[in-house]
Amino acid sequence: MLWSFIGFGLFYAPICFAAAYGQGWLIAATWQITIISGSLLAPLFYETIQTKNGPIQVKGRIPYRGLMMSLIILIGVFIMQWEHSTQVSLQDMLLCVIPIIIASFAYPLGNRKMMEVTNNRLDAYQRVLGMTIASLPLWVILAIVALQTTGIPSAGQVYQSGLVALFSGVFATVLFFAATDLVRGNMQKLGAVEATQSFEVLFAVIGEIIFLSIAFPSPLSLFGMGLVVIGMALHSYVSTLPAKQPKIERTA
Repeated sequence: MLWSFIGFGLFYAPICFAAAYGQGWLIAATWQITIISGSLLAPLFYETIQTKNGPIQVKGRIPYRGLMMSLIILIGVFIMQWEHSTQVSLQDMLLCVIPIIIASFAYPLGNRKMMEVTNNRLDAYQRVLGMTIASLPLWVILAIVALQTTGIPSAGQVYQSGLVALFSGVFATVLFFAATDLVRGNMQKLGAVEATQSFEVLFAVIGEIIFLSIAFPSPLSLFGMGLVVIGMALHSYVSTLPAKQPKIERTA
């Protein structure tokens, strides 16, 4: 229940909160901070290393090469947020950015910890179902609070929530968890899988322009967006390079 609360509760709730203060494409772009967040979490886990005596578990190390490439992503996010900050108040910008930063650490942490806790006993589908059930107390509490403060949701809100549940909760989460299952135990490849999320920036822009008729992003925002995608591509590339084997400490 703890890691489900962190992985799902502290991910979806802050993201939805941030959506009230920023456009979808801006949130999707800022969310790419999770690539760096995931890399910084590496020392909290163990990875499998193949040796002459067979596989062993060693403490994960921060993938500095990938982290350096991630700086390009951060620069792109900064450019977009800088332009956004000229259009809204500092308070609204912080109310958009801070929840996303919280979610960017919570999502990979909850997912990786659940893989560690279940230890191959559950596949991606079972893990998503289990985390959904285990995080239900939080959603029930939020529903009660919302009912008391704003009343019953409209039909449009129910419809949109259903779409979010289907596309994000089912399609995206299950596919993402299945991909991370394939590279469990390898912090470098796990970071590469998490880096593929940056393509959602392009999808968010295209979707909002087509379905929500938002204004087309400015050239500066498009430049920042391009840096995010380029950073993701470079991050994925360096993750395929041979990693230095960590020194293994021997004990008597």
